[in-house]
Amino acid sequence: MFNQPKQKSTATHTWQVWAMYVVLTVSLSEEQALKQACPSCDATQSCNCSSMGLDFVPSGLTDKITLLDLSRNRIKHIRAHDLQQAVNLRTLLLQSNKISSIDEDSFVSLGKLELLDLSNNNLAHLSPGWFEHLVSLQHLHIHGNCYSNLGESSPFSSLRNLSSLHLGNPRFSTIRQGNFEGITLLDQLWIEGSNLSVYEPGSLKSIKKINHMIISIRRVDLFSAIVRDLLHSAIWLEIREIKLDIENEKLVQNSILPLTIQKMTFTRASFSDKYASQIMVLLKEITSLRELESIDSVLEGNGNWNTKLIEISGQSSVETVSVINMTIPHFYLFLDLKGLESQISKLKRLSIASSKVFMVPCTLSRNFLSLVYLDFHDNLFVNNRLSETICKGAWPSLQTLNLSKNSLKSLNQTAKYVANLPKLNNLDISQNNFGEIPDVCEWPAKLKYLNLSRTRISKLTACVPSTLEVLDISANNLKEFNLHLPFLKELYLAKNQLKALPDAASIPNLVALSIRGNKLNSFSKEELESFKKMELLDASANNFICSCEFLSFIQHQAGIGQMLEGWPESYICDSPLAVRGAQVGAVQLSLMECHRSLVVSLICAVVFLAILILVAIGYKYHAVWYMRMTWAWLQAKRKPKRAPPKDICYDAFVSYSENDSNWVENVMVQELEQACPPFRLCLHKRDFVPGKWIVDNIIDSIEKSHKTLFVLSEHFVQSEWCKYELDFSHFRLFDENNDAAILILLEPIQSQAIPKRFCKLRKIMNTKTYLEWPREEEQQEMFWENLKAALKS
Repeated sequence: MFNQPKQKSTATHTWQVWAMYVVLTVSLSEEQALKQACPSCDATQSCNCSSMGLDFVPSGLTDKITLLDLSRNRIKHIRAHDLQQAVNLRTLLLQSNKISSIDEDSFVSLGKLELLDLSNNNLAHLSPGWFEHLVSLQHLHIHGNCYSNLGESSPFSSLRNLSSLHLGNPRFSTIRQGNFEGITLLDQLWIEGSNLSVYEPGSLKSIKKINHMIISIRRVDLFSAIVRDLLHSAIWLEIREIKLDIENEKLVQNSILPLTIQKMTFTRASFSDKYASQIMVLLKEITSLRELESIDSVLEGNGNWNTKLIEISGQSSVETVSVINMTIPHFYLFLDLKGLESQISKLKRLSIASSKVFMVPCTLSRNFLSLVYLDFHDNLFVNNRLSETICKGAWPSLQTLNLSKNSLKSLNQTAKYVANLPKLNNLDISQNNFGEIPDVCEWPAKLKYLNLSRTRISKLTACVPSTLEVLDISANNLKEFNLHLPFLKELYLAKNQLKALPDAASIPNLVALSIRGNKLNSFSKEELESFKKMELLDASANNFICSCEFLSFIQHQAGIGQMLEGWPESYICDSPLAVRGAQVGAVQLSLMECHRSLVVSLICAVVFLAILILVAIGYKYHAVWYMRMTWAWLQAKRKPKRAPPKDICYDAFVSYSENDSNWVENVMVQELEQACPPFRLCLHKRDFVPGKWIVDNIIDSIEKSHKTLFVLSEHFVQSEWCKYELDFSHFRLFDENNDAAILILLEPIQSQAIPKRFCKLRKIMNTKTYLEWPREEEQQEMFWENLKAALKS
């Protein structure tokens, strides 16, 4: 008794702590929600907050946002104020979260919302209040949640503009009448009801039209009830994951309404011999049915069907049958379906792909009287079985045949059997293994379209029919194309080894050509213009050599962008190395790269012209003489500066103009050489060594002379030879700072009148005293005395 108050006090304290914890947790959650934001939502119309680990709808959403992606986060609850400001939202993606509850008014401001995705969450029920204000909603995805039914009434009654609806989940079990009230027209309705156990008849009748109805269902009784409700509203009905064990059922009951189902697809379904006949009979009741399709389904048995029951039930309205990836466990024991001949006479299109078909009995194939399209791709056909499948009289109306991806190895035999099809104009035998082909083959007379791609053909021959308008020989090992096909309009040569465009003369009517992924380096304007009717060329994915000629043509050709498929992004330069990897249309080569020979020729011409000019200038100004003189001077520099006395042969070397030779030879020489004692003079006419280079003669004569006499006159300054002698004298004598030069002025000369090329003479006359020849005889004696004295000094 004494412990009771204490226990009561302890319990009260515990509840107080718990209450404080709850309040604190809620407060922290609200504070955390305020802190969470999506950084990509700033001032953008599209807000991508996917996979960011958000626990709440981020704050700060504005009326500028039109798309909000909150998928793949950890959001559990949508609150009433979360989306209140996003009044212009068009798309809201909330899939793959952990949403288990949504406030009734959460979407009240989203009157412009067109797509809402709540799939793959934890919603245990659906409330009509969520969708009440979504008057513009067109697409609703609520599959992959936890609800088992749609409620007592329709949660979609206010969605007048709804176009597609995707609902259901593994726990979805019940569809009631009234669940789809308010929906009158849907482009697509997808119900995932693999565990559906209750379907109240008439539940889908409220929808007046469904273009594509997809439903996953396993129970056959529910299948019949659903089909009955959709007979007058669905256009394309797709049933998934059902095992069709039906017997003694009737799909179409007495009704005056027209049937609307035109196409029925069974995906991942299961059929058996026991019920196959009954299914065919039931489907005949749907007289509007035109197309029947089976995808990834299983057929148990060996084709032992009740053909009598099928025959007495009348003719089927189905015109197209497609069987894709049908698994028949014992396909090698399958029967020849004898007895079904009457059921296939009106069939127009038949596709049996990836289903291990290796033969069709001749007796059966002859009864496909109306069939125009036959697709047997990815099966097990071989050449020796084609004789049975395409026997004479088989497939009499066939126009298109697809035998691609089988095990055919002889093109000759294939063509021989296909020739039994008189109306065939389109043949696809690609992805077989033909290898070498013969020179001549027999084909149907009307064949216009032939696909030989991926058949390991390395060389083409006349076996290819000349009647073709379209030929596809892509992905082989062709190195050339030399066929004459006068009617060909389209040619596909992609992924071969061709180095040039085909010859246009052999295919004059070509309109479209694909030579993508070959070894094409370039093509010219002439080649392209040779195809008179060409409208489309795909030459992409080749290794183009971006030469100047190719670039000039392709970058300036009018309309090239409209003709070339994939231009410009798929046309890449492989060389030169400097532009490898660049787009052909963007490459600009330099003048040197584009006109190398022209530039080299121009440079050579300029150099040659410069040489000619230099030669002309050198000739005019005696450049050769100057060079030889310089060389002689350099050699002279290596000699001793003053010759030994024993080597002095002359008292003076006389430099004069030929025009002054009369005075020099008859006056000065006579006076000096007859003097007592006589002076020894060196004259070029008399004393130069014959055969010796004149420059060497001048140098040697100056070096062997004690003095050098320059007889100056108007003729002297006009003489080039005198200038040379003056220059040599200057090199050897004046540079030694001696007085070996004696100037005789034969006639008055002003230093300013001396030509500029006699620059050294001008310098000498300005710095040295010279003797002037007097005209008066009484003064000439004094002249000779002064000259002799100068020579003796």
